[in-house]
Amino acid sequence: MRRQAFVMQLKKGYEEEYKKRHDSIWPELKALLKENGVSDYSIFLDRDSGRLFAFQKSEGESGSQDLGSSPIIQKWWAYMADIMDTNEDNSPVSLPLEEVFHMD
Repeated sequence: MRRQAFVMQLKKGYEEEYKKRHDSIWPELKALLKENGVSDYSIFLDRDSGRLFAFQKSEGESGSQDLGSSPIIQKWWAYMADIMDTNEDNSPVSLPLEEVFHMD
């Protein structure tokens, strides 16, 4: 099982909307993630900076950020693009983090 962490940026004033959208995550998106080995996926918010910290476990070498060719993911990215910092393809600007410590 591979652990991955990354940070993204939420636009100011959209904290509640971001939570609302994730509280009602689409069943087809959740199924796609699980089908591709993504599990134990959490996102944390630093309300002062709008920085989002995401953590997930995945089978194999890929994770949620590697599913960009999926129409479901592309639709989700477009849905979220108005409240997050995004790239030209609507994917969230996402910076991978290096794991420097893990206590099992």
